Formats: sequence, structure tokens, C-alpha cells
Amino acid sequence: MLLDTASLYFRAYFGVPESVKAPDGTPVNAVRGLLDFIARLVADHSPAGLVACMDADWRPQWRVELIPSYKAHRVADASEGIEEVPDTLSPQVPVIEAVLDALGIARVGVPGYEADDVIGTLAARAAGRVDIVTGDRDLFQLVDDARGVRVLFPRKGVGDPDVVDEAAIEERYGVRARQYADFAALRGDPSDGLPGVKGIGEKTAAQLVSEYGDLAGVRAAAKDPFSRLTPARRRNIAAAADYLDVAPAVVAVAKDVPLPAFDPAVPSAPAAPAALESLAQTWGLGGSLTRLLAALAASG
Repeated sequence: MLLDTASLYFRAYFGVPESVKAPDGTPVNAVRGLLDFIARLVADHSPAGLVACMDADWRPQWRVELIPSYKAHRVADASEGIEEVPDTLSPQVPVIEAVLDALGIARVGVPGYEADDVIGTLAARAAGRVDIVTGDRDLFQLVDDARGVRVLFPRKGVGDPDVVDEAAIEERYGVRARQYADFAALRGDPSDGLPGVKGIGEKTAAQLVSEYGDLAGVRAAAKDPFSRLTPARRRNIAAAADYLDVAPAVVAVAKDVPLPAFDPAVPSAPAAPAALESLAQTWGLGGSLTRLLAALAASG
């Protein structure tokens, strides 16, 4: 089981009231919400391995060099490239990291890469079934029925997620999982600063990718005077040539990230009990931590 950790703690932050606080009054809603999420996931799915994948670099420079607008609207400090995060969430992230480490849950991030890329690399290397837990549709491109890779997409929480397999992607978007990245590049994504192609929305992108197979096929059709594309669509695709030259590399999840050594085994007992107890007392982790510890113990 691969956790898109930031996706989950953002969801926890907005789903759990800020009135959930540590003894000193600091909000810990994201911390406790994430612990409850993991407890439920472990209890419901009994994963053989568990990895909390982290954004060591939420906006990698190599992606920005290809498309400067990539996630640009999320930058809080242009000089530092710092992501805009709610004031009461930022202080909770180091607590989350410390608690995961004390528990012994593998936490993996790689400089220069997003959590998506860590997930893509781990999924590519996996010998068995993989569940990716994320609220980010970009990871749908990794779904692979033959290899047993699926996405658990949370609704309100993680207790009843949408199970996204190849059939679900085809039913929802009209494209195959292997076509999802090309579909996303054509359509664009304002939330990631990807402009897409003028005049091509979700339905048209799906239609084009389905008809011509992939982005290269769509671009070839735009240059073919005998294809069924309208003159306006040909012009728009031609005008977006610079974007389409680089978009696939930006949209595609990396699968060759140099990962550090780590142990993905689900811990049945805390790796650092004293440190965990101190964190529990300082941050008032209460029932959330108790429930996670019970789930981990039962999984062992």
C-alpha cells in the first residue's frame, strides 16, 4: 500500500475541525486525521507493506523548466518556491513525519521528485498487487489490471473509497489507463498550471485519444490533410506545439527515481516507543494514535 501522504493530510486537515488541538492549543487536526486514515486503511486492507510517500520537492525544477506555469499559482514565496499551505497546517507536517518515524512506518521522499514519482517507481518495481491511496487523479495513469495496480480514491474519508481499476477509468473518462497521461496533457489541468490545448476539454480530449491512440497519433492527424479533424482543431493543436512537445514529460509520473533503502514492512509495534509516547503527550494524539497502534498490532 502506497500512501500519497500530502494528499491524505490535506484531506484530513480540511475534514477534521481545527478545534482538535494539542494541550498547548496548537491544532493537530491533520495529524490526528491522518493517523485515523492509516488505521482504517490497515484494518480494512491488511497490506503486506506500507509506504508513506512524501513530496521532497512538490514543484521539481526540471518540470518547471519545461512548463514554467507548472503549479506556479500555488507558490506562496516566489523567491523560495515555497508552496502555499494553510498557516495552521504547515506546523503539523513535521509532527506527522516524526510520528510516522517513531511508529516505524516507512517514509520515502527523494530530492527533486514529487510523491507521485516515488509512488510511480515503487509501483513499477512491485512484484505483487499494489494499492495506491490518493485523492490525485494524476495517478490514474499507473492503474494496471494485469499487474494488480489500482487506486483507492477517498470520498469523504478512506473507509469507503472508490476503487479505480481500468474499467472504472474507461467508464469515467472514455480512455484506457495507459492513455490517461496523454488525455490529461491534451485537456490540461488549471490546478497544476497546465494550459492544455485551446478548445479541447475533457470530452474532446478523450475522443481524440481514443480515435488516434495516443498524443503522437493526435498530433500526426493534425498534420494529415485527409484526417477528420476540423481546420480549427488542426490550428489549435499546431499552435500548442511548444506545449505538447514538453507536456508528456511533465504529466508522466516518473518510474525511475533513485530510492533510498527502506523497510516497507508494516510495523506491529512502534520503532521508537519512548519517542512516540513523548509525541503523544506533547501533541495530544489520544484515540487516533491508540486506534492506529491497535490496527498495526492486529495486522502483525
